[in-house]
Amino acid sequence: MKTPLLLALLSACASRPAVTVPAPPPQPEHREEVVPVVTPEQRDAALIEQATAFVADADAQLRRAMVGASVAEWDEETDGTDAHQATATAANAEQSRTITALMIRARQFEPILDKLEPLARRQIQVLIDMLPVMAAVQPAPADAQQAAELARIAEAMGAAYAGGSVCPPNDKDPKHCKNLQQLSTTLQTSRKPAELLAAWQGWHDTVGRAERPLFEKYVPLANAGAQAVGFKDVSELWQAGYDMPPDAFAGETDRLWDEVKPLYTQLHCYARRKLNGLYGDKVAPKTGPIPAHLLGNMWAQSWSYLYPELEPYKNVAKIDVTAALKRGYDATKMVKMGEAFYTSLGMAPLPDTFWQRSMLVRPEGKQVECHASSWDVTFSDDLRLKMCIEPKQEDLITIHHELGHSYYFQAYYQLPIILQNGANDGFHEAIGDTIALSMTPAYLEAKGLLDKVDTSEQAEIDHLMRVALDKIAFLPFGLMVDRWRWDVYSGKVAPADYNKHWWELREKYQGVMAPIARGADDFDAGAKYHVASNTPYMRYFLAAILQFQFHRALCAKAGFTGPLSQCSIYDNKDAGAAYQAMLAVGASQPWQDTLAQLTGHREMDADAMLEYFRPLQTWLEEQNKGQSCGW
Repeated sequence: MKTPLLLALLSACASRPAVTVPAPPPQPEHREEVVPVVTPEQRDAALIEQATAFVADADAQLRRAMVGASVAEWDEETDGTDAHQATATAANAEQSRTITALMIRARQFEPILDKLEPLARRQIQVLIDMLPVMAAVQPAPADAQQAAELARIAEAMGAAYAGGSVCPPNDKDPKHCKNLQQLSTTLQTSRKPAELLAAWQGWHDTVGRAERPLFEKYVPLANAGAQAVGFKDVSELWQAGYDMPPDAFAGETDRLWDEVKPLYTQLHCYARRKLNGLYGDKVAPKTGPIPAHLLGNMWAQSWSYLYPELEPYKNVAKIDVTAALKRGYDATKMVKMGEAFYTSLGMAPLPDTFWQRSMLVRPEGKQVECHASSWDVTFSDDLRLKMCIEPKQEDLITIHHELGHSYYFQAYYQLPIILQNGANDGFHEAIGDTIALSMTPAYLEAKGLLDKVDTSEQAEIDHLMRVALDKIAFLPFGLMVDRWRWDVYSGKVAPADYNKHWWELREKYQGVMAPIARGADDFDAGAKYHVASNTPYMRYFLAAILQFQFHRALCAKAGFTGPLSQCSIYDNKDAGAAYQAMLAVGASQPWQDTLAQLTGHREMDADAMLEYFRPLQTWLEEQNKGQSCGW
């Protein structure tokens, strides 16, 4: 039954017109968005195209940055004004920033490296892993302020070393102060323990302590730079620069040291006994490590100046040509003699600009870094030598070494700038040292620097001793400098223990100890140029091994069949052509391939070195009978 209200409502509804509801507007037909399918092949093709463009861009950027830094560094090291130091700081900061950014960008191409053409692939490989070590360049931290601070500290460390001098107490008159060259002369020539100690301690106290606060700040900033390009720290960065995994490289250096340590131990044993006889037990103990100030070199890394005391036989013709050089040679004539060795092999003369732009003697009125170094300042055959040459045998050998760098630069300067380097950094140091091995007594006689050549067995032992006091004595020092820095940069050694660990490693590897007590405030590592300049040092250890491998291979190509110590490749075009072919490769292929190209072997090993010194090792073992060798 319907109520009156309901009837009324129904009636009202019935009397209203019908309401038409409009139809909704037509909707567009829904379709799934079509995303183009990119195949792996297409993705790789795009990356390959990008990589090719990247390599060209990287070469241009690196050339601008590296030339700018090189020019500024040359100016700063040959004229150490405040303005040159500031310019070098800015240029090195820009170089670090450029390299860091390019290393980061280069990593995106790792997945397609094996698909690139060989030259592009090698440039990217070198950029990712090897360029910082090859070029001794420190990547910059990602933070701009940290990057600027890193560059500033680096220049300050270099300036502190270059300007280092030792003055009498309360007397800063430059006329009364001694630079490194003068202090080194004292260590080389004096046999008075008090004078030796004063020279050694003066340099280590003055320069080492000046470097310490800078180095402590430098380490974390340098590690931040290594982290910015994908490494844990500088230790890993440096060990990655050898075409092998970083951890494998450390094992490689251990293997090489184990091969040569028995020979070094015999030389150490003989030298210690002779020094004990010269100075007595209180100055030079009969057993244990040798005090560092007694070995004729600020870092005890070469014992060449002890040759008069360690000479095996006194009745044979002397090999030292210093007196002859003082009679008739100036710096230019000594360098001309070195150049003549390389041109005798068929290599080109040094460019005219070399003679116009080099610094061959210490200039008056300028603060300069006399540490010998060879440069291609603009990476375009702009060869220069920076050295404060004196007429002595050591400097003549150094000239032949440094010109090895020059001829390496000249051989590969037309490669892309990323590949303008040695096959590894040890190669670069070994080139000139290999030539120096050919500076035999017969070669020196031919050059008019020796009156006659004694061909007796005794004379041969004397010659081998002279070479060993440089080459063999150096081996453990060449190894331990970077062993120490690996431990520092990896955080295994805290700043408070820097100096303690330095001397622990020197005793472990070299059998050398500090001549006086050294404390935590000392920083004796900073008294070495390569620590102050943050230059990787393992290159010199590798070079000490490689040069004998090179020497043996070149002597074979020259047709020489006698003892390696008597071989000189001077004036042999066959050996020169083989050497030039290896130099021209630069860093364009793995060093193992380059080593095999010259020697037929893909591994570094000490067999050639041991062959060279075998007569001396036999002689030393006989001399050391009954001695307690080792330390």
